[in-house]
Amino acid sequence: MTETSIVRRGWFIGGTIAALAIPCIADAQETNYDLVTAKGTIYGTLLLPPGAKRIVLIVAGSGPTDRDGNNVLGVFAASYRRLANALAERGIASVRYDKRDVAASSNSGPAPIDVRFEMYVDDAAAWLAKMRADGRFGAIALAGHSEGSLIGMIAVQRERVESYVSISGPGFPADQIMRRQLAPQLADKPALAEANTRILDALLRGETAGDVPPQLMSIYNPAAQAYIMSWFRYDPRVEIAKVRAPVTIVQGANDVQVSVDDARALAAAKPGAKLVIVPHMTHVLSDDDATTVALQATGVYRDPNRAIDPTLVQSVASSFG
Repeated sequence: MTETSIVRRGWFIGGTIAALAIPCIADAQETNYDLVTAKGTIYGTLLLPPGAKRIVLIVAGSGPTDRDGNNVLGVFAASYRRLANALAERGIASVRYDKRDVAASSNSGPAPIDVRFEMYVDDAAAWLAKMRADGRFGAIALAGHSEGSLIGMIAVQRERVESYVSISGPGFPADQIMRRQLAPQLADKPALAEANTRILDALLRGETAGDVPPQLMSIYNPAAQAYIMSWFRYDPRVEIAKVRAPVTIVQGANDVQVSVDDARALAAAKPGAKLVIVPHMTHVLSDDDATTVALQATGVYRDPNRAIDPTLVQSVASSFG
């Protein structure tokens, strides 16, 4: 494992100068790029700079997060669109897509109650196969964000890639992450905290959980419980160890959803992985000095005009070797 902690923006001066020779984003062509599956069409976007031979598949995080990195639960940071644009400025193409049952792919089937984690893995692997068959690209990378990190690391076990990048990827099973994330919010609500533990324990055993309090229904809606159970089966530390491609792990120190400990757990499970800790980067891939959920939720999470962190962009771009 190699770890890089970027503490000065000046670290990228050389890379920025070199990038001036690359066509700007205005020269890149954005087109529809869709995946037809037996269960329906999944809609995506190809951003293609002139002459690009390298391409990145961007796999979104959990919930109703669309191809741009926004969702109806209050995230409007457009993280994936801004990442795609930043890569295009470096001459790297990208594909981003609306997951099954999200945004334009909302009618791609099956019914939400029948969606399982493995379906998202199948879709990501199918995207990689489509990109490999395209013929225009000599090198393919997969960059998975948040839950997309786990989806991606399983998909690249099936389809060859030249590099795999985990961005803000949990390093522990999802039930542990959910307990950790919800604990501060439920600390002064003992009844809800007890209900949360009961529900998580049941789902971890593979049992549906009844009597979900209204305050927790957005997380444990009965229609989503089978999906959650399928997600709980996977340990990212086990899966990343199976990845054969070069691995880069990027984690923001100001991420209020996934911690530096998660990134280090992934790196420890994958000897030889490159670990990059970015001091001010948040979960939505922009920098912010705020370190609380409340401040970020009303600030950086709702701001699509902030620059994407340059360390992240350079880490993805350089992952090809």
